[in-house]
Amino acid sequence: MEPEEGPCSVVYIEDDDKLARLTAKYLESHGLRVSVARDGREGIDAVLRLRPDVVLLDLMLPGLDGLEVCRRLRAHVATPIVMVTARGEEADRVLGLEGGADDYIAKPFSSRELLARIRAHARRVRGQVGPRAARVRAGGLDIDPTSRRATFEGQELSLTTYEFDLLRALAERPGRVLSREQLVEIVRGSPDESFDRSIDVHISHLRKKLGDDPKSPRLLKTVRGVGYLLAIERVVT
Repeated sequence: MEPEEGPCSVVYIEDDDKLARLTAKYLESHGLRVSVARDGREGIDAVLRLRPDVVLLDLMLPGLDGLEVCRRLRAHVATPIVMVTARGEEADRVLGLEGGADDYIAKPFSSRELLARIRAHARRVRGQVGPRAARVRAGGLDIDPTSRRATFEGQELSLTTYEFDLLRALAERPGRVLSREQLVEIVRGSPDESFDRSIDVHISHLRKKLGDDPKSPRLLKTVRGVGYLLAIERVVT
């Protein structure tokens, strides 16, 4: 059953006409609303105009490539971006994540897996994952899962979907070391949906946005060989 807000909407930026047409047809047959853009500039315009739940973005595009499109979108929206890579190599995945993508999927991809990932990102954006969550306050952090807004020392943080969920996972367990595998399972619901180093990229982004020194972080600390912890106390209200 679709949520009250209506069907999940997707902007799919892909220059391969056949792949775009077949993928859009499959997603639409499962109740999604898909708008296809054939190049980067058209895709950016479509995302800013339509404000979809999820962006599906091919890495290899003519003109503006997927990385540049991702960077430009990130200057305006926090919409989940799923990057489509031609290869499953770690370097390609890291490039996409460092460019601001939330997730990636390698070609040739399973249509069922793609559908599941899109729906999972849309549910998180719409706040439909699990029961209504309580507000989290830890040190100078204030995280509201319902509105999906986070502030630090009174300043609103501009976070991607994945960054928000990762920060929330750590803030709900302050002082506790969480391994990469645990963080992936908490945020994504499965320990097998991501590769280890993707967490490192997202942690690096969070440190920058929190103003944390990457060489000597005081908030998001690395426990070598184990994982990460948020070194502030949770406020109980």
